[in-house]
Amino acid sequence: MELAVTKRDKSKSPNTLRREGVLPAVVYGRSQEATPIAVDRKVFEKLFSQAGESTVITLTGLDDAKQALIQEVTTDPVSGTAIHADFYAIEKGQKVTVSVPFEFEGVAPAVKDLGGILTKVMHELEMEVEPAELPQHIVVDVSKLASLDSQIKVADLKLPASAKISIDLDEVVAMISVAKDEVEETTPVDLSTIETSVERGKKEEEAPAEGESKE
Repeated sequence: MELAVTKRDKSKSPNTLRREGVLPAVVYGRSQEATPIAVDRKVFEKLFSQAGESTVITLTGLDDAKQALIQEVTTDPVSGTAIHADFYAIEKGQKVTVSVPFEFEGVAPAVKDLGGILTKVMHELEMEVEPAELPQHIVVDVSKLASLDSQIKVADLKLPASAKISIDLDEVVAMISVAKDEVEETTPVDLSTIETSVERGKKEEEAPAEGESKE
């Protein structure tokens, strides 16, 4: 993906640029001096909705094309529109560390046929990877969950060859849960053992007082 940018006109304030439909931004990196840039806001928002923060994009319009990641986007708290963006320029040969989101695909037979519940334990995976191999998302095929004790672990995922992850390969990504109906077990009451207050009072009246004999 490519994004056309220009060096920012410092004679204009950020608010003036925003009113003109221009998004103020900055690009920086390990060997890239922080450079104020500007980009068409609508073009940026469209690209960001597709690329997110885990896709390498190419910035054009500067001295030379630069590979970069969208590092951070600040949005207006009321309108939700982007008001500033940070781009991280990737040095040639440099690996990047990014949290890549999962994309769950398919239908789990354990849900469809056995009444199980699909539980998504993880929603993204942080990895260090070559920029050229950085995936936009990681596919998790839930159609492999065929039984009520099925699980998909990190070890089952298809990752880029250069990817390095720091968590255990046995960590669960998705699993099948079983809904349990909580039924309160009660002991049946033996009605023959229950003595009503009327019966008890009657017995007390009929019983002879201490020291008296029943005539």
